[in-house]
Amino acid sequence: MPTEAASRPRIWAIGISRLRDLFIDLAGAYADRAELDVVALGFEDAARRIESAGGERPDVVVAGGSNGAYLKNRVSLPVVVISPTGFDVMHALTKARREGASVALVTHGETPAEIRRFLAVYGIDVICESYRSAQDAENLVLDLRDRGVDVVAGPGLVADLATEAGMSAVFLYSRTSVVAAFETALEVAQAMRGEAARRNRLDNLLQHLRDGVVAVDALGRIEAINRRLAAALGIADASRAVGQALLDVAPELDGVLPATDGDVFGAVRGVSYAIHRGPLASDGASGGTIFTFQESRAVERLDRTLRSRRGAQEFVARYRLEDVVGESESIERVRALVRRYAKSDATVLILGESGTGKEMVAQSMHRLSRRKDFPFVAMNCGAFPEALLESELFGYEEGAFTGARKGGKAGLIEAAHRGTLFLDEIGEMPPSLQSRLLRVLQEREVIRLGSTEPTRVDIRVIAATHRSLAEGVADGSFRADLFYRINILSIALPPLRARSSDILPLATALLLQAARRDKALASRVPGRDAAARVLAPLEEALGRYPWPGNVRELQNIVERIAVELADRDAPVALSIGELVAIAPELFEAKLAANADVSLRDLSRSVEADQVRASLAAFGGDRDAVCKALGISKTTLWRRLNSK
Repeated sequence: MPTEAASRPRIWAIGISRLRDLFIDLAGAYADRAELDVVALGFEDAARRIESAGGERPDVVVAGGSNGAYLKNRVSLPVVVISPTGFDVMHALTKARREGASVALVTHGETPAEIRRFLAVYGIDVICESYRSAQDAENLVLDLRDRGVDVVAGPGLVADLATEAGMSAVFLYSRTSVVAAFETALEVAQAMRGEAARRNRLDNLLQHLRDGVVAVDALGRIEAINRRLAAALGIADASRAVGQALLDVAPELDGVLPATDGDVFGAVRGVSYAIHRGPLASDGASGGTIFTFQESRAVERLDRTLRSRRGAQEFVARYRLEDVVGESESIERVRALVRRYAKSDATVLILGESGTGKEMVAQSMHRLSRRKDFPFVAMNCGAFPEALLESELFGYEEGAFTGARKGGKAGLIEAAHRGTLFLDEIGEMPPSLQSRLLRVLQEREVIRLGSTEPTRVDIRVIAATHRSLAEGVADGSFRADLFYRINILSIALPPLRARSSDILPLATALLLQAARRDKALASRVPGRDAAARVLAPLEEALGRYPWPGNVRELQNIVERIAVELADRDAPVALSIGELVAIAPELFEAKLAANADVSLRDLSRSVEADQVRASLAAFGGDRDAVCKALGISKTTLWRRLNSK
């Protein structure tokens, strides 16, 4: 806790002779309000005493006349100069006229114009003179004596000089003018202490900011700077920089700072910063500018942290096997395989056209497995350039390449530890990475970029593709050893056109999903029966269309219908004309027929891949494959030779 003395303003009253005596006489009245010291010095002696006081320096100085004017230009703290009031002047002149016939009024600086006017209006014969320094005062008093002046009215210095010169003297300052100066000094000291406390709080705040901050006044001089920025600019003592021009202290900022309010990127001493400029005064006044310096690496780290946190939340399987809609024999076989394969940790290859639900099946398998409480990490191997795909999959060490984050980064393979890694579109993986993935599958360990130390991982891999990997092996774009490694267990997803009986139930389920997301639509499609009635006029067209986009394309059409229904005032069924306008492709028979030819070939290719994968899994035992797939040997032969 601060002591009582430390909590009171410290005021020094500087004066000699008569003014000093008046200070001493009044000091006792301020004992409980201020720590008031009377210093019997003048001019340079007083200035030296103030500047050498160190921690005992006063908050404010009170002085009179030439002494006060001198100190104002010599010391770095507020100086309150005692000013005689009009009453003081009249009282002094009245007293002087009683003591002599010839009277002179001597003031420091120019004689106030109102005093001259007052004397002229009332016809008072008084000589008015002024002085600038102690030497001026001495010469002036001697001159007045030689001019026959009897009485001099003036400040303490002048009064003492007049007495020494043999003239009568009247002291110009009254108790009232000195009290007024003391009160002003108290107000200034309290305001300064309040401002100092506010600055200390702000400075403490600045010092704890993680970014570099500097505030400058309208002339570009530093008002505050925190240690973080001072260190970045090579400034040894931040406190000593206050008051100096920012560009003098840090010339490297010339041309880097933004010219107007806003943000720019700039390099300072080899470090890249995002530099923000804003006004120091919130009211728009020209009160200075504040600059903040945020390291670009910190911004990038924050962005990566946020993305990694968001990614960690996304490493979750959302779909269940119950979400796979359909009662056809082919989809029932898929569900049976998912349940069976979920019990194993062997690698699974899911074959199927785009939009058939490969990731949904992979997530369902994960949720049924013993790994369900651990991450499900999915990655599309065709969505990244080769260099980025490598770092995302395998991770990297600090300094592995330009831009590598400090401390390195774990790849998605490590992120999937104890869980499932789903590699979608694995047929698009560059050959250079296929060999690295093969080692992970064989050894269950991953080596980050820039590292020589392997990290053990416990993962289950599920891969998916819409391509014929057998053709990729044949043309050299896909490694044969990797194909055999991922094709241990295989599931071939049927295209939507191959299970026409599931199309209407699927559309119904998708419409109900849309209704759960939209309150307006939910009131018009309250349940499965209502959804089925809306879609009933489409049943024939849905079954005839070839569905090149499979379930994803069906979902798009259902979304269009949902939007149309949500805008209606009542749950009225859509007419054929409206359905044609909403989904014209369903009613274009020629397009459907042409598409059916090419897509039928694609379906056969996928079926052939499924059979080959199964033969590899059962060591070429065709009887076992026929039993597992529920097909005859004739069908098996036809599928193998369908391409």
